[in-house]
Amino acid sequence: MAGIAFRFMKRSSKLISNSRLYSSTSAAAAAKPNISPSSRMERLLAGTVIGLVGGAYVSTIDEATFRKYKYMCCCGWLFTASKLANPVFALLDPEVAHRLAISAAARGLIPKEKRADQPILRLEVWGRKFSNPIGLSAGFDKNAEAIDGLLGLGFGFVEVGSVTPLPQEGNPKPRMFRLREQGAIINRCGFNGEGINAASKRLGAYYEFKQGGKAGPGVVGVNIGKNKTTEDAASDYAHGVHALGQYADYLVRCWTRVINVSSPNTPGLRQLQGRKQLKDLVEKVQAARDKMQWSKEGPPPLLVKIAPDLSRQDLEDIAAVALDLHLDGLIISNTTISRPEVVQMNPVSEESGGLSGKPLFSLSNGVLKDMYILTKGKIPLVGCGGVSSGEDAYKKIRAGATLVQIYSAFAYGGPSLIPQIKDELAHCLERDGFKSIYDAVGADCR
Repeated sequence: MAGIAFRFMKRSSKLISNSRLYSSTSAAAAAKPNISPSSRMERLLAGTVIGLVGGAYVSTIDEATFRKYKYMCCCGWLFTASKLANPVFALLDPEVAHRLAISAAARGLIPKEKRADQPILRLEVWGRKFSNPIGLSAGFDKNAEAIDGLLGLGFGFVEVGSVTPLPQEGNPKPRMFRLREQGAIINRCGFNGEGINAASKRLGAYYEFKQGGKAGPGVVGVNIGKNKTTEDAASDYAHGVHALGQYADYLVRCWTRVINVSSPNTPGLRQLQGRKQLKDLVEKVQAARDKMQWSKEGPPPLLVKIAPDLSRQDLEDIAAVALDLHLDGLIISNTTISRPEVVQMNPVSEESGGLSGKPLFSLSNGVLKDMYILTKGKIPLVGCGGVSSGEDAYKKIRAGATLVQIYSAFAYGGPSLIPQIKDELAHCLERDGFKSIYDAVGADCR
């Protein structure tokens, strides 16, 4: 048994040394990264956590079983084994744990899904094919460091960012807080990130990697934001389109572009959601996109992400703009600045910032239903907020979502949550007699 564990550790070491890093400054550097001392420490810590967990789990499996399931060694049992790492990460500061998770994903030290998604989960939106409707929302891979590793977990799509034109530190630390009993997180990070130049170089490296046939399937979204000190938000969003649009041309079959106008941690963003302000903003970004040269498939779709803390008038304004300007989609919703009753007894709830996780589910679902009705089902909606199970994802779809994103539940549940959600979602669809995702979209609004 020790021999099996040793082979796993040896394999993990090989994964580390041959890792596919997108934190390089060029595609060539991505192939042979120059690792800084801090990155070496991240590599060591991530490898130790994942390696020890995997080794401990493998040591409980007999040799015959190990050989029998060799093909699945990075699938079923390794997804299960990953659960053992959750308590370790829970002991760490939230931002440190987040950084280690990104490091592990960038270096291939996480499970790799080899099992095909069930046919009932497959769909096509904006001319892009999704193997399943479950995606990872923006905020996890802010700097496009771990695209291949995250898609390899079995997500149908991964959204990187928010990416701002210039690098910025974000708000002072501490700025992430767990409300573990409520399955929630409060953050006031403030669009911390390395900026467009760093993200575009990594996305370019990923594109070359994918063109070489080495990357797996999956749709990649880029969430573009504005810098904290920028007064002209439209110029920052247009800059994002110009700087990253070349990759949309290359990856025109598997891209979405997201405009974030709803972060509670960047001054002035939520004021952009009024009818005139939002219309002016979207028109300018669409104009910037349309000036660029695209392949015959045309430009990538543009989506707008909105907040859940909106009045009925706000929702009507956004729906009117979306229909009038033929917006490609809406993401509903971002975090909330409200504090639902279920979290108010937790002293952490007094921290400022956006609340995500289970307590957000009902609020975001209500907004989702309203927007599906207001847009008359004509605009694809992405349901986000509080999803932690396949049943939750199914409720989002019935409320009007075509695609669904998760974040906080992934932070708590880890890689094993993805196959669980997909299996549960497929069961829900079959249980209620639906033949596809399309059939269930908006079922509760009809």
